[in-house]
Amino acid sequence: MKTIRIKKSFTLLLATSMLVVLALSGCSGGKSAGDVVPGNDGDSANSGGQVTITHYTIDSEDRTFIEKLVPDFEAQHPNIKVKIEKAPYEQFDSKLQTLIAGGKSPDVTSHYGYGGFAEYYNKDMLLDMNDIIKEDGFKASDYSIPDDLMKIYTVKDHVYGIPVNMYVSLMLYNKDMFDAANVPYPPSDYEDKSWTFDKMVQDAKQMTHVSIDIAKTQYGVDFTWSERDMRPLYFGAEPYSEDTWTNGGVPSETHFDSPEVIAAYNKLFNLILKDKVSPTTEWSKSVAGQNGDAFVTGKVGMTVSGSWSLAGSNDFPFKVGVAAVPAGGNDKVRSVLFVDPLLILKGSKHPKEAFEWIKYLVSDEIQEKSIELSGGNPPVNTKAAESYYKHFDGIDPADVKKVYEGAVKYGFESYNHLITHYSQINDMFINEMQPIDTGHNTVEEVMPTIQKKVMEIINR
Repeated sequence: MKTIRIKKSFTLLLATSMLVVLALSGCSGGKSAGDVVPGNDGDSANSGGQVTITHYTIDSEDRTFIEKLVPDFEAQHPNIKVKIEKAPYEQFDSKLQTLIAGGKSPDVTSHYGYGGFAEYYNKDMLLDMNDIIKEDGFKASDYSIPDDLMKIYTVKDHVYGIPVNMYVSLMLYNKDMFDAANVPYPPSDYEDKSWTFDKMVQDAKQMTHVSIDIAKTQYGVDFTWSERDMRPLYFGAEPYSEDTWTNGGVPSETHFDSPEVIAAYNKLFNLILKDKVSPTTEWSKSVAGQNGDAFVTGKVGMTVSGSWSLAGSNDFPFKVGVAAVPAGGNDKVRSVLFVDPLLILKGSKHPKEAFEWIKYLVSDEIQEKSIELSGGNPPVNTKAAESYYKHFDGIDPADVKKVYEGAVKYGFESYNHLITHYSQINDMFINEMQPIDTGHNTVEEVMPTIQKKVMEIINR
């Protein structure tokens, strides 16, 4: 599996952020492995006492599977107990802030909510792991973690996160619907120039049947490429100014009301409102529930989303295929990269023990074991990746590998990892774009308001 090519822009973003954080914190780095942590009372592995660390995660099966790993870890580390703290996705960020404010900071977590690494970093929430890594002798290569992935969460040679999973955007398709419509399957090769956005729409039309009877209605495609603010990038329109990536994730300008960005959003909403090959949010909720995935119901022919949708595909009630994201007009970007790190929070009373838990989760054996337990989470471990490609029943492993390698080649790290205040920005987009989805307002009517509100959030 190819390694991710880290963008210079992200490195510059974090380097600039580091200067800001150092200035605000008086250059206070992370605690060294030998430091006595206030409130710890010597309760550490070296003192011979048993300690409890908390791992904070999303309350969903693809994350809480780690509970099944705890007994084995505790057997290997009798001085360490692991408690799993959970929250629904929508409440993940707010609960984390509440825990920290109440002096009950978890030890280990990741950016599993709306906010991303840049937001956590700029809020000075993360522990610098350098001293622990030096004392431990940890080397990413010993855990088959590519160096390029480690660089994502390294700031001026200071490590703040250890990558554990690597998701990409991809297309899943319902082979049964394609067969019924006599439509050829889409390609997994990103270099196949015939596979374009317009070709996807053409295929989707042949599988779309809208009826007053909801049981007979089906749609050709559900195109949820990244979060809402990033989607114009797929068509080559950049909504954030270039200095976003050198200003610590804070743009001096945004361009959500520009003609190029408006045209990009119109292409996407036309899938619902004009071409009528994509479902509305309300239809999806009616067939799949509030937070469900309409594709899983068998009523959607193609879905473009993160590779977390691939997890669980072995249990779908239809045959599934995996394909490349079609070309949309941006020669450099067709996929979104979502690399999840394991982070130790500054409030941790047991950082060394927390690091032992992290090493366990990224080890060769556990990375491979986690694929099965999670239902198909993609590992960062290059050895385990080969097992990941073979995990999905009825899907050619060669296709999964092609899709992953192509996604890496044409990928860009998700904006929610790069832009600060992202939780508020994302909430605002969801609320303001709802009238477009329902057909009550046009893109042209809504985008000036979004442009104004984005800048208000950024300038707070």
